[in-house]
Amino acid sequence: MRTLPYLSLATLLVGTSATVLAAIPRTPAPEGAQVYFIETEDGATVGQTFTVKFGLKGMGVAPAGVDAPATGHHHLLIDLNDEPAMDMPLPMTDNIRHFGKGQTETQLTLPPGKHSLQLLVGDKNHVPLDPPVISEKITVIVQ
Repeated sequence: MRTLPYLSLATLLVGTSATVLAAIPRTPAPEGAQVYFIETEDGATVGQTFTVKFGLKGMGVAPAGVDAPATGHHHLLIDLNDEPAMDMPLPMTDNIRHFGKGQTETQLTLPPGKHSLQLLVGDKNHVPLDPPVISEKITVIVQ
């Protein structure tokens, strides 16, 4: 049967890819680093489009891909029940928004209802720092 060598090769490649992804080193977080919301308070009632401003203490902001000491960039977690994997690059989804250009604020549009927001700092490769620099989860009510 000719499919067996191809199946074995495919299995080897998938296994290798998983090993490579698992081998991504995590960047140490500066001691005492904190990420927090400057604007949009916990429990706020907001319109469907509202401003969210990110704060960072104890480290600097740098775009993704920039390898500068004690820096990272913001990711906004929206309505996540479980934290994402902290040892892998964060996926880019509707629930995990990347601010890899070094942005420190955004205009966010959400449907009416109750929503949770949380900030997470990633390194140059979008991998959360070690230990994670993550904010408290806040709740907003969108009208």
